[in-house]
Amino acid sequence: MNIDFHYGVVYIVARVGGMTAREALTVAHACQYVDDATTTGILRFAGGETFERFATAHRLFDYANTEDDQNRLVWTPFHFLPAGEGETLHEKAVCRPDSAIAREVVRRAIRQRDADTGLHRLGVTLHTYVDTWAHQGFAGIESPANRVSSLVAEDCTHEGWLARLGRATRHLIEHIEEDVLTIALPVGHGAALHYPDQPWAKWHYVDGRNIRVERHNLPEFMQAAEMSCRAVRAYVAGREDFDTQPGLPHDVKEALTRLLDTNRHGDDNERLLTICAAVEAGAIPGLKESIPNYVPKGPGSWKYKATGLKSHDDTGERPRWTAAFEKSDYRLFHDAVKQHRFVTTQEILPDHGLRIA
Repeated sequence: MNIDFHYGVVYIVARVGGMTAREALTVAHACQYVDDATTTGILRFAGGETFERFATAHRLFDYANTEDDQNRLVWTPFHFLPAGEGETLHEKAVCRPDSAIAREVVRRAIRQRDADTGLHRLGVTLHTYVDTWAHQGFAGIESPANRVSSLVAEDCTHEGWLARLGRATRHLIEHIEEDVLTIALPVGHGAALHYPDQPWAKWHYVDGRNIRVERHNLPEFMQAAEMSCRAVRAYVAGREDFDTQPGLPHDVKEALTRLLDTNRHGDDNERLLTICAAVEAGAIPGLKESIPNYVPKGPGSWKYKATGLKSHDDTGERPRWTAAFEKSDYRLFHDAVKQHRFVTTQEILPDHGLRIA
């Protein structure tokens, strides 16, 4: 999924689920920031203090995307959560919507609601959880499950997505066959291009088992929104049985379905603007307010507010550590990421017979 869902829709379901605007903003920002936190390693302060960070995403065409050991620590716990179904490692690593493992990850986040990282942890978890619908059938490791051929989509546009790529990459995508993309992009849904992330998309392909796979994203995305709302309600109530909680009200569900189905701009940032405008205009029943702009990098971002650093790669002067850093969204997000990764890779997945890190 893209920013229109991770930030816009998650904000909506958080508000509908009973959170304050401030709480919903934190959860939605953390949910989207999983796709934007690409700087890893130690943050070094001027006075010698240090803080460990862990990248939760690579760029799609980053060469690091071919390093399987790193993919297992990035794509698997945050974007392609294994369902643990099957006998072999490759079978167990495949992502399935709303799997037993996914529900356990959500429950573990709710269990930590009283921690200072609680809201950020929920945002990180919801990113992982909703991606199990969009990324179903693919794996976060190099796997035959990621092979795609005969890819066909109905009523989908890629102009906005291609416009954000360089000229050479646009030429590559426009003229290359899916089987070559499968070799070049062996992790996740790279060979399926952007279709898994477009809310309205209807598409089909032949997978690595030579089986035709039919996908209609809209009902899948709405189920992800429904279950996310239940997770938020359970978090607010302090109970782990989120699947038993009420979901989206009928009128909200109808309005959100209509919005996701008609909001078909190829650029996901433009789709987010449409969602924000709809919320501000009161198109979602019971919710009429302005959603603050999302700033991923530079001035105004969580990182900048916490450190004053403008660059993406920490070049330049080292920031000065203050006690305020400990309460910053940037620190809380990265600690939530470390908590999520540890619980997922070291506790939940091994309990389901899967060791990937």
